[in-house]
This record gives sequence, structure tokens and C-alpha cells, in this order.
Amino acid sequence: MRLILISTPIGFLGSGRGGGVELTLNSLVAGLVELGHSVIVVAPLESKLSSNCNGAELSIVGGQEQKSWQHQDYDSQIKIPRNSLLVAMVEKAISLSKNADLILNFSYDWLPIWMTLNIDIPIFHLISMANESGAINDVISNVYSNFPNNFAFHSKVQASDYSFIKKPNIVGNGFELNNYKYQSLGGGPLGWVGRVAPEKGLEDAVQVANQLGEKLNVWGIIENKNYASAIEEKSSSNSISWRGFLETSHLQKELGQCRALINTPKWNEAYGNVVVEALACGVPVISYKRGGPSEIIKHGETGFLVKPDDKEDLLFHIRKIKFIERKNCRKWVEENASHLIFANKVINWLEMAIKEYK
Repeated sequence: MRLILISTPIGFLGSGRGGGVELTLNSLVAGLVELGHSVIVVAPLESKLSSNCNGAELSIVGGQEQKSWQHQDYDSQIKIPRNSLLVAMVEKAISLSKNADLILNFSYDWLPIWMTLNIDIPIFHLISMANESGAINDVISNVYSNFPNNFAFHSKVQASDYSFIKKPNIVGNGFELNNYKYQSLGGGPLGWVGRVAPEKGLEDAVQVANQLGEKLNVWGIIENKNYASAIEEKSSSNSISWRGFLETSHLQKELGQCRALINTPKWNEAYGNVVVEALACGVPVISYKRGGPSEIIKHGETGFLVKPDDKEDLLFHIRKIKFIERKNCRKWVEENASHLIFANKVINWLEMAIKEYK
């Protein structure tokens, strides 16, 4: 197939501001190219694809970034800035689509979804978030009533957040496992990975680490500096080791040394990329039973699922992490979440859905 992919309009690929979408897109592109498909990625200026994406073409455009829906109210109006990056990416994708079979959109935003009913080239959408916007929910519902198979989701629990989705296309996610080295020794520190923002719940992980008398290693871009400062003020001195945003090659090396990853989302994660990254390194995960991680972690085998927002339950299961066999963590990823498994699921979905246009 000949595919045009629209990246996120929130940060260039490689910046870390696009969150899990950046990793998902790179993994999928690597898998698609390996399977023999033709891929062009439309992305913001300064974007770079991973080294495993050789063979894919990158088409970059400039413009003003969108504000993430994670940081807006559910009933906020749709706002498209002047010199919009999102508009530029959609226009570029359409201009390149003359020789393509379809456009695959990764942007959780109103415009590309609305365009589905307004141009001839098929546009499909890999939805990266749960229901975070009333306006986007409405436009998905409208398009879904005409083309129900133009949407795919990472997990069942994510799709269930959209009440009108009856038979969701679930594609999971995938990772280039050669980028993650399995580490069998598990006596290291506790870790936490993610954008440092309120919906990620870092304060809970820090509090539990404090109770254990340990320092918590934190990897990720500090998206909300006031939030990060407030956590530091409430915690004991030097209880957080801020490791910053690291590219995969460096992150997996440090993360793999942890005895456990703590995952504390305050919202419904669509999937949980950092959970799988940890498992790929052999690191068990203790996570709130909320969103995508609840479908990934095998309780008692690859980690533990605990009551959402219950820090005592979190603490109890961290103390049990020594009973998890690290080899089971890596095995689950190999059998369920490689980049080729993911790419094949996406292609199967697209090949099925595009028949509606013929």
C-alpha cells in the first residue's frame, strides 16, 4: 500500500512533546517499511524519524502548534490558530495523496476527522486518546455513522469511552524490540516515566517512594513546571532524581536497571507505551487499574494492577515485586507488542476498511 501519515501537531518528532504518538508513529513506520509498504510522513519542522524508518519519506511543514486536548476543558471550543501547523499538515497530506491509497491520521483533533467526509481520498484515524473533547467526540460520531471502520483504537477500554462505538477496531501498539535490551537483574531503583503533568499522577509515585525511604528516578519532559515544583515542595529532600527526556536508546538502558516501574495515571490512558517499554526491558510494572495498562499488565505475572488512586495498595504491591519473573515481562512483549505485530494489525484494519470505498 501507499500511505500518507499525518503526525501530531503538538511538537516535532523527537521533541518528546507529542507524547506516546511519537513512539507509536516511529514504530508503525518501521514495521510498514519492513513489510514492503510505501510511506510518507507529514510532520512539523525539525522532525526526525528513527533510524529504523529508513525507506520512509519525511515531508515537513511549519506553522503554529495546536494546544493539547489534555490541557483543555471537555467543552472547550475548537480553535485553529493563524498560520496553523495542523492546517498546513492536512493540506500537505492532501496534496501528496494523488499517488497514494489513503491518508492515516495520528492527530487527535477536529479538522482531519471532519475532512473525512469532505474529500475524495480516504482518511483513516488511529485515535490516540480517550474521549477528551465534546467537539471531537461529536465529529467522530458523525463520521462514524457514515464510515464506522475509518477509526481504530489502541485498547478496548479506550474505545469504550466513546459510547457510540459498537464494534471497535483494536490494533494495540508495537515497539522495535531490538531497541530494548532485556536486563535480568532486578535489584535497582524504582522508576517513573511520562510527561510531567497533573494527569500523569507523579505525586502518588513520589509519595510511595518517600514512604519506602527511596529516591524515585523520573524520566520525561517537564511539561508543567509549577506542578513539578509543587511535588518537590511536598516531598522529602532530594527524593526525586530528575532524569529528563531521553531518546529510546538511552532511556531503555537506564530504565532496564530498575526493579519496577510505577505507573500512576489519573486519566484513562489510551494504551500505556511506557508500560510496554519497561516490560520490554524486563522491568515489572505496578500500575493503577485504569485505562490501557489494565489490558496490558498480567496481574501477578508481569506486574500488578492496583486500585486507582490507592497509594496504600500501590505500596503493598511494590513490596511484592520481587516475586515477578522478569523474563515473563519480556516474553509478553515479544508475543503481543512487536512493531511487526502492530504493523500487521494496522494493515489488516486498513485493507478491510478501504473496501468500503470501492
